[in-house]
Amino acid sequence: MEDLTRTAVRVLAAAALMLGLSATAACTDGGTGPVAPSPGIDRGSATPTPEAGGSVSPGPGVTKPGIRLTAVPRKDGSFDMTEDVMLPEAMNILQLQVPSSGEHLPGMMAKTSPQVTNLKVLADDQSVPVQNTTVNGSADLPLTTAATRVRLTYRLSGSVVRRTLSKPERAGAAIRPLTAITEGTLPTTFSVTGGLLNAVCPLMTDTRCAVGDPPKLGILPNIPASKALVVLQLDLPR
Repeated sequence: MEDLTRTAVRVLAAAALMLGLSATAACTDGGTGPVAPSPGIDRGSATPTPEAGGSVSPGPGVTKPGIRLTAVPRKDGSFDMTEDVMLPEAMNILQLQVPSSGEHLPGMMAKTSPQVTNLKVLADDQSVPVQNTTVNGSADLPLTTAATRVRLTYRLSGSVVRRTLSKPERAGAAIRPLTAITEGTLPTTFSVTGGLLNAVCPLMTDTRCAVGDPPKLGILPNIPASKALVVLQLDLPR
């Protein structure tokens, strides 16, 4: 009888151990944390908002007077733009102007109809109500109070010419800071996040303004705002 009792205890203990291991496995099979998705080529479909803007490196437009323009090309030929402006003195109104049509621009030579939409503005870190968020030509942008630091985010469309049917992603595009005519002496720096093959600055004496080599090609920094019109040759995201 004692042997039967010991045998029964051993059987029950083994059964309990097996149940415990099964429960542990059930809890751990689906317990791995979520994996962050890889960034897409198109950098997302939403226009960046001033609140979502990340930190940027020092330089004109950020820590000293100037303009820094970041252009994110999209597969439909539009650009998501972030424009950081630091003015030499506070202003309460900014003059805005979209880039020129491409009909007389090298590398394009076809009429375009640039348009800015979804314009959002921060002035000295305060949101500015914008009555008309679409700009088709030139416009004045009143600020709530005089400010020295301004950030604009918007989508630029209608400024691209597709180059060939065989390579529909190959394009020419004209970009310029929306605030370039506010203060023409401000040094301007451009950043194009991908696909850049060449850059020409038709308003400068030396129109060649690409620096480096693909895929790390860049644009000459510190171009005076009055001459900061750049014609890009690029491959748009697929």
